[in-house]
Amino acid sequence: MSTALRHAEYYDMQSTFDDLYERSKTNATKGLRLYEHIISKNNILLAYRNIKANTGSKTTGTDGITIDQYKIEDIETFVEEIRTELENYKPQTVRRVEIPKPNGKKRPLGIPTMRDRLIQQMFKQVLEPICEANFYNHSYGFRPNRSTHHAMARCQYLINRTDYHYVVDIDIQGFFDNVNHAKLLEQMYRIGIKDKRVLSIVSKMLKAPIQGVGIPSKGTPQGGILSPQLSNIVLNDLDWWISNQWENMKTNFKYKNQTVKIRMLKKSNLKQMYIVRYADDFKIFTNSHQSAIKLYHAVKGYLNNQLNLKISTEKSTITNLRRKRSEFLGFSLKAVSKRNKHVANTHIMDKKIKTILEKARKLIHDIRKNPSPKKINLYNSYILGIKNYYKIATHINFDFAKIEHRLFRTLHNRLKSIGKYGIPIKPSATYKRLHKNKYRTFEIAGIHLYPLKDIQTKNAMNFSQDKCNYTKEGRIKLHKNLKADIATEIHKMLQTYYDNEKLEYADNRISRYSMQLGKCAVTGNFLLANEVHCHHKIPRNMGGTDEFSNLVIFHKDVHRLIHATDEKTIEQYRNYLQLDGKQLKKVNHFRKICNLVALV
Repeated sequence: MSTALRHAEYYDMQSTFDDLYERSKTNATKGLRLYEHIISKNNILLAYRNIKANTGSKTTGTDGITIDQYKIEDIETFVEEIRTELENYKPQTVRRVEIPKPNGKKRPLGIPTMRDRLIQQMFKQVLEPICEANFYNHSYGFRPNRSTHHAMARCQYLINRTDYHYVVDIDIQGFFDNVNHAKLLEQMYRIGIKDKRVLSIVSKMLKAPIQGVGIPSKGTPQGGILSPQLSNIVLNDLDWWISNQWENMKTNFKYKNQTVKIRMLKKSNLKQMYIVRYADDFKIFTNSHQSAIKLYHAVKGYLNNQLNLKISTEKSTITNLRRKRSEFLGFSLKAVSKRNKHVANTHIMDKKIKTILEKARKLIHDIRKNPSPKKINLYNSYILGIKNYYKIATHINFDFAKIEHRLFRTLHNRLKSIGKYGIPIKPSATYKRLHKNKYRTFEIAGIHLYPLKDIQTKNAMNFSQDKCNYTKEGRIKLHKNLKADIATEIHKMLQTYYDNEKLEYADNRISRYSMQLGKCAVTGNFLLANEVHCHHKIPRNMGGTDEFSNLVIFHKDVHRLIHATDEKTIEQYRNYLQLDGKQLKKVNHFRKICNLVALV
């Protein structure tokens, strides 16, 4: 189960969220006092805990404060201070940064102060179950448990199983900068957020002054915790407008299932269409060029008239997938003929291949200048990251072989004088887990560079719609179907290599995580990278070494419990972890080795 779900259970908020989800499903949110839920002690503490677990908590706003400096000295005082802030809430100035885009332009990013992030998190936690109950099934951006891979899986499914091979791509001009505030608040009310105190504070959040810009009159600044949810609320109307014209069209006759209904609808003159959306990037699939043209103009009109948004006519296109490729989320798609039917043929976008080559060459140059373990691990982390992302492309082997061929000259010229090229003789346990083929690569400073072409395609799986954070059955399914992606978490761990770490410890820490299949040695739960703590069985101050045999991986809170000596701290972690007798026995085993008193 995810960290967020464990936190919600510990702070006794899960039942509240479940109730909000159920009420929202049945349109029974009128009269709900959402503000009371938001300012409840448990929700405030849960928000603090979730913010603290977020890697972005180390990023400062205009106040220069990180979560480490935003510590709770006294819980009751802390809670009262937050409640007082909300009584006459005035958002602090948002720090403005600009992130370079592949086309040379820059994307503006707004970073709120730590206080405002905490308040936004409080609102997000309560509003999310209400929104999730009403969001369209096939919007995948910035929603719990969904990913770009699910969006791509849906696209491939429509290409493989249907004849919807005409795609309408609509590019909304500056979507995040042009959201109409009044329209958004109206949409929030319709979706089930009817508490006027909540809507009033959200309105103030939208008008938070931006450093160097001033007070915005429209838009949801990218970077805020609540912004992705608000953006999904805006485009949820578009999702359902399209869906209700075909897929979920209401009919007088009740069909026994969706398949029979669609079969009968096909006999009508209705335009056939399916939308797949990831944030503001979406595709509409249809079965003819005539329908695609009508859809293009209908969607353009809907966005303009209903949502006050304009489209970029230069970037918005209609594509016949049987003739040309269409791009989506870094991939290119095409419907190719195979055995009397058409199937999805997916590659990495050409622009992304160029970006990969540029980034990889830069990392190789950095290794040449400074062949340290840190630089080598940064290169390996990048290679592993792009493999994890693009592995669902049907022709990933071909694409990565082409990338490696174009990269080889740089690798050879820059690294031949500082490394050894060949088939790895004694690679690390992590290398062996991630690479099954014996491809030649460079070994530098005792570390093997990850070969690009050692990759196999992985089927993109559709999202199971009954997985849900806000139903008991949905959480059980999430827990049962949790497929630990060790490679993804190792990629993140490689990025957190510290200069003062010894090479032996840094390498053995990841190898031990890999050997334990990413699971905590006490609880048995799969650990995300930011939850991992590496424990020395025999501590260094007692003569312990960084050898593989002396290391073991725990959840960070289990690790703190093992070393805790203060009774208040021990009680806090025991209450949170809720260890059973067998798990407590394991904790005591490791405490005994550290010469600490057993817990009873």
